[in-house]
Amino acid sequence: MSNVYLNVEQQGDVTVCTSTPLCHHIDETNVEDVGRHLMTIIQNAEPPRFVLALPTVEFFGSSFIEAMFRAWNRLNSRPAAKLVLCELQPYCREVVEVTHLDRLWPIVATREEAVALCSGG
Repeated sequence: MSNVYLNVEQQGDVTVCTSTPLCHHIDETNVEDVGRHLMTIIQNAEPPRFVLALPTVEFFGSSFIEAMFRAWNRLNSRPAAKLVLCELQPYCREVVEVTHLDRLWPIVATREEAVALCSGG
């Protein structure tokens, strides 16, 4: 499943969602579309192990954090749910760390590390 902003693939028992080159900024012009698609992907993640890779996103604000948090709440309502962030640009990583959401969602550098952490390996 993919759209203009997000691509989805399965790596073993982990769903990996990656931002596309068309997703440079997540702001008021596209946050609803991105958030809605993210929620759909999260709902279909089976098992509920999820990697969100945002290598192309240079900016997101509080609206996207809210969308990620809603998606996390949906995912976390299922047993053994995991969400790991990876490939964050410096500004986006700083936003997650300043809001202390890195305590909720681990941040790692690479997709491989994220998949391994989600798998428990």
